[in-house]
Amino acid sequence: MTGTEAPPAPPELALSLYRSMFLIRSFEKRAYDLFLSGLVKGTSHLSLGQEAVAAGFGAAMRPDDWTFATYRGHAHTLARGVPMTPVMGELMGRACGLMAGKGGSMHLTSVEHGMMGSYAIVGAHLPIAVGAALSAQYRQSGQVAVCFFGDGATNIGAFHEALNLAVVWRLPVVFVCENNLYMEYTPIAAVTAVARPAADRASAYGLEPITVDGNDVEAVHAVASELIARARDGAGPSLLEALTYRHGGHSRADPAKYRPDEEVAAWLERDPVLTYRERLLATGIEATRLEAAEAEVAAAVDEATDQAKASPPPDPSLIERDVYADGGSRWRS
Repeated sequence: MTGTEAPPAPPELALSLYRSMFLIRSFEKRAYDLFLSGLVKGTSHLSLGQEAVAAGFGAAMRPDDWTFATYRGHAHTLARGVPMTPVMGELMGRACGLMAGKGGSMHLTSVEHGMMGSYAIVGAHLPIAVGAALSAQYRQSGQVAVCFFGDGATNIGAFHEALNLAVVWRLPVVFVCENNLYMEYTPIAAVTAVARPAADRASAYGLEPITVDGNDVEAVHAVASELIARARDGAGPSLLEALTYRHGGHSRADPAKYRPDEEVAAWLERDPVLTYRERLLATGIEATRLEAAEAEVAAAVDEATDQAKASPPPDPSLIERDVYADGGSRWRS
């Protein structure tokens, strides 16, 4: 099965999908600039080039559904409606940050928006997503857990354990492999026996092999809507492999010189934001509507940046908060 057979999205949905992708693209570009200027400390992992996966799923999910993401989680956080200022503030380690500046780029969480965390340990969140799905099943809440991970995580034991339990217990969870072809710096094809690291393993767990063009936001949205609906109706888990490509390196410290120039050029020709903009224009959506959305997003990114810069560093007293059950360490002998 592939996620490419869907009819064109209605104009309002199409505009919403485009705005979501453009917002993620604009935010990530700004995060890159702030990193280079020294305002984002440590490292960061950007979703430039992979925006269609987060945007397509974000639009297909119910507000009370759950997202579990990797350290490349800015896009998934924004796609669930988390405002940009607290996300930007978190990247910059400021008091206005989503986690008050304690989490940083790789640990974004907003339970209010169903964003149940981005996880720095590869594959660690897959069993956690299974636990959340078990909770939803037990409470009969109708919620669905959507778990995003990279192609490298398919070679981690937690991937196989999570899929097995999800199928055995028929849980409402959708596993989404964002296959950008590289495990950090190593091509996934160089260390994996099957061509499609997620889809080609689906049958081992009684699941259908499902793939989608991860650079086509409408195709992603269509298959996301179908799989989430199946999970919500009690049909159990699904495993989706979305083929996409990151425009930059694994992290901001990675120049990505290991990738062939012709490969990079070919994928840049399939830029999900630019190609979708061209498609919308070709289908009759006025350029002025796209330009208005772009201007609105650009202004919002500037405002979020200014607000984050103006926010002070977190108070040192926060260092013990959310570490122990009572918020501090005094209970220890």
